[in-house]
Amino acid sequence: MRYLVWILRLVIFVIVLLFALKNTAPVDVGLFADHVLRQIPLIVVMLTAFVLGVAFGLLVAATSILRRHREINRLRRELARAQDALDHPQSASAPVIPETVAPLAPL
Repeated sequence: MRYLVWILRLVIFVIVLLFALKNTAPVDVGLFADHVLRQIPLIVVMLTAFVLGVAFGLLVAATSILRRHREINRLRRELARAQDALDHPQSASAPVIPETVAPLAPL
């Protein structure tokens, strides 16, 4: 299985390398306010767009990942408290009178 993964990585690397070698033609990139970058290789523009897309995707995904980690930690603490309550039950020393729990309201 490990060899299959390395072969797949090698094939992907070769495909990306061939793609990069085929897209070396210089292009002009128009930016804001009529600012133009001239004669930039197309592969540089494409790789820059890819890296910016990955960075933006990770930034968006980071919020949900952090939220999940907080929820997991909260559930672990809750589980530990419940487990502790099962392992060390507290015995009731005096009976609870219902009026001390919820006093009756006058009518």
